[in-house]
Order: sequence, then structure tokens, then C-alpha cells
Amino acid sequence: VDRGSTERWRDRKRYLWLLGLVVPSFAFIAVGGYVLTGWGVFLWTGPIVVLGIVPLIDFAAGLDRSNPPDDVIEELEEDRYYRYITFAFLPIQYAGFAFAMYLIATQDWPLAHKIGLALTIGFIGGIGINTAHELGHKKESHERWLSKIALAQSFYGHFYIEHNRGHHVRVATPEDPASSRMGENLYGFWFRTVFGSLRSAWGLEAKRYRRKGTHPFHLGNDVLNAWLMSAALWTGMTLWLGVGILPYLVLQAVIGCSLLEVVNYLEHYGMLRQKTSSGRYERVLPMHSWNSNNIATNVLLYHLQRHSDHHANPTRRYQTLRDYR
Repeated sequence: VDRGSTERWRDRKRYLWLLGLVVPSFAFIAVGGYVLTGWGVFLWTGPIVVLGIVPLIDFAAGLDRSNPPDDVIEELEEDRYYRYITFAFLPIQYAGFAFAMYLIATQDWPLAHKIGLALTIGFIGGIGINTAHELGHKKESHERWLSKIALAQSFYGHFYIEHNRGHHVRVATPEDPASSRMGENLYGFWFRTVFGSLRSAWGLEAKRYRRKGTHPFHLGNDVLNAWLMSAALWTGMTLWLGVGILPYLVLQAVIGCSLLEVVNYLEHYGMLRQKTSSGRYERVLPMHSWNSNNIATNVLLYHLQRHSDHHANPTRRYQTLRDYR
């Protein structure tokens, strides 16, 4: 970690973070490109950009290992510019979601065009889960609620509980459904983590309510109220656009949560915390996460790849996460 005088230190990525707002704009870029050219490939903007163009930019741009000095961390954390960027993601995300679903339901397009646009929306939703991840770790209640709103599109609201109170406690242990095991393939991991995380989230909230001496079926249950947000959103979309929109809602949700789980698969693959003589697991160390300093993906995903520091300091905001090397 860099230390020392910070008089001249500036965040060189300060304005690059705004590029993260290109992601929720994919729906408008996709439709705009299609209208202007008539080329259906534009409707596949999400997978093309995320799986093709961004890796190429990463390869060309190289790595950024710069860290903010210790004595600027607090000031950088308090700079509200950075959190406004994450706030801005949500209205663009949902405007694009509604716009795309309306077009899918009402336009006489070939099936491949509709699937392409639904996949683009799924990629927005998947990166929206990452935005929810950033917001959900914060102490301010409005940021935690925004996290659940961001998750509603993908019907993955239980991630809010499982990630914060499950994964961060059990990471790199056999008990964590979000930590991939040595030799485990992605497909096996996907089924284990999707259903295991759901069970874990419900179990955590049920346990919280048992301590209160009551059942978990309350609106204060953060799994239930997150699911209700998704149910209300999907019901509203179906009443507006008809039941024919449901397969596309399901498709984009599966793509969104799968994009998240691909990242989960990579972040702790093969890592295993050892048990101490007391029978408890050793504390989480930097060696229990895989890290990356590729510029494009770190900007688009709010430094998610600086994962060791995130596990060491879960409430730390993305702009202050540091590279461990």
C-alpha cells in the first residue's frame, strides 16, 4: 500500500468511473444502433461489449496498480461524487429495462432480435447486481435499499443477505456456496451456488427471527421484501405488456444472475481457509481471493477485482480499494 505525502495525489481514474454508466445505457445504444443501421447485431450489444470489446480493451490498456495513500483514504471515502455515480446507475438501468421490454413485446421483430435485446438487458442486470453489491455493503440505510432495488430486475434480492452475512463470514470454506472448489467446473458450481445461496439467505433471516421468538414471515425479512420488489416489478411488466413478456423476463434474469456467478466462480476458485487448533477457521487473508488490476473491468465493476481488500474492509467504498501485491 502506498504511504506518505498526499499533497499532489489525485485519483487518475476519477472521471473514468463515469464510463460505468455506459453499461445501463446499453439498451439505448443497442436500439439506437439498430434503428440507424437496420443491423440486428446491435441488439446484442450487451454480450458483444462485455465478452468481446471490454477484454480487448483490458488487453490493450494493461494494468493499473496505483493505490491511494493511507492518509487520503478518509477524504476520498467522503467525496460524494463517487457514490452519486452508483446512484445514477439505477434510473438508467430501469429506464432501459422498461424501454427494451416494451419493444420486445410490441415490435414485429425476428425472434433472434428479441433474444439479443433480452440478453443485453440481462447483462445490464448482471452488472446491476455488482452495483447492488457496492451499495449493499454501506452503512447508510438508503444505499442498502437502493441495493435491493437494483437486484429486483434479476429476481436475485436474496443476494443482499447471503453476500453480506453469509459469504463474507464463510468465504473460502466448504460451507460457502459462493466459493468454488478446486476442480469444480462452472456448471456444477452454478447449480450449487444459485440454490445454495437461496437456502443460506433464507436460513440466515429465519435464524434472525428465531432469536426474536417469532416466525420469519414478516415484511422486515430482507429476503421476503426483496422478493416482493421483484414480484411487483414483474407483475407490473406483465400487466402492462402481456404474459408474452414473461419468457424474456426469465431469460434476462438467468443471464443476470449467471454473470454474477461467473465472477463468483473466479474470485475464490480453489481457495481454502484452514482450521486452527480451536476448530475455528483462520481469519480471511489476502491470499483467499484472486485479484486483477485490468483497467476496463475494474472501472466497469467498481474495483470488484480488488477483492482481497474488499474482504478485509467490506464497507470501504470502491474508489479507495487497494491492490495487494
